[in-house]
Amino acid sequence: MAYQHFYTGFLNANKGKQHYACHSHYFWPDCTRDAMLNYWDDSAKYVDEKWGYFFQTLVPELQQRISNILNTGAPQQIVFAPNTHELLYRVMSCIDSAAPYKVVSTDSEFHSFQRQATRMQEQGAIELITVPTKPYYTFASRFKAAIAEHDPELVFFSQVFFNSGYVVNDVTDIVNSVTNDNTLIVVDGYHGFMAKPTDIANIAHRAFYLAGSYKYAQAGEGACFAHVPVGCELRPAYTGWFAEFGELDKPRKVGGKDSVQYSLDGMRFAGATMDFTALYRLRAVLRMFDDNGIDVATVNEYVMGMQRTFLEKLATCNHPLLNEKHLAVSDEANRGHFLTFELDSADETKALASALKEHHILTDFRGNRLRFGFGLYHTPEYIDLTALNQKA
Repeated sequence: MAYQHFYTGFLNANKGKQHYACHSHYFWPDCTRDAMLNYWDDSAKYVDEKWGYFFQTLVPELQQRISNILNTGAPQQIVFAPNTHELLYRVMSCIDSAAPYKVVSTDSEFHSFQRQATRMQEQGAIELITVPTKPYYTFASRFKAAIAEHDPELVFFSQVFFNSGYVVNDVTDIVNSVTNDNTLIVVDGYHGFMAKPTDIANIAHRAFYLAGSYKYAQAGEGACFAHVPVGCELRPAYTGWFAEFGELDKPRKVGGKDSVQYSLDGMRFAGATMDFTALYRLRAVLRMFDDNGIDVATVNEYVMGMQRTFLEKLATCNHPLLNEKHLAVSDEANRGHFLTFELDSADETKALASALKEHHILTDFRGNRLRFGFGLYHTPEYIDLTALNQKA
């Protein structure tokens, strides 16, 4: 099935260009434009009453749709925020420790975590234990060993690593290996959600799962969410007025005064006033998928087919740098929705990315890693690599 007709707006605005950065900024389907206008219309209609309208209609629908996609069985545990950094910091604010507390993570986490954790380590607030992701075939065992050795207060790792595309197929096993019930576990699912079929039913009671719409959910920035573990009673210090929505927990006496109350479900991790335009876009995209019988497995099968087509065409180019020998993840079973080519240096990588851009081939890079992402708006005809042809 062809899917390009869903993306005419972005495709028409980028005629003559090949966009291979959907792992960074996915083209938005046309339905998102109408969604933004719908948000304006509803804001004009409801004015001050719009918050009640959003939390009675929009939010429950999105909670249910996301819960279905992840098979959490607990839609009420989904909470929204403008970005995952806000949700991450809210989780970290639950840890009450006078001494530096231990965090076990990896060397391949996105900046939302890496920058914040590094700064907190500078302050002496945490002790950061960093496990290298490479070699990938031993990652899971080495990561579990580090957790067992250090018994941390927080474990944080990605479902799909942003700088390589390596898929951690052992997420459930890693989560279940954490024997200390007081250890908080956060899975960054941003490069997995709506890309790789994901079932967190067996860890829904134990782990936080963070993701959003900027990548493969295709609805742009501003719509992120967390699945909060079922039965969670944590009280984030970083909290906002949305966390009082719904049924509240019983007040406790703190210093002779009633304590701050929290919602009994995932909303206890909510923040404060945000622009709901992005949630309207996300709802429109998820409805579009549902109306057209497109599920995550369908998306994944199509995108991996585009990767194979790309690699077949690339092989005929005999390019000295862009070839399968330089792939960070060669095994398709362990690869997300982008191909990462590891080159010798960051300068070489930057130069190649610039040369590709001159030929209207748009991609992106991190250090010495050049990334090509694929989406539903790609077709075999869209992929034109003749500019890379080298004489054998």
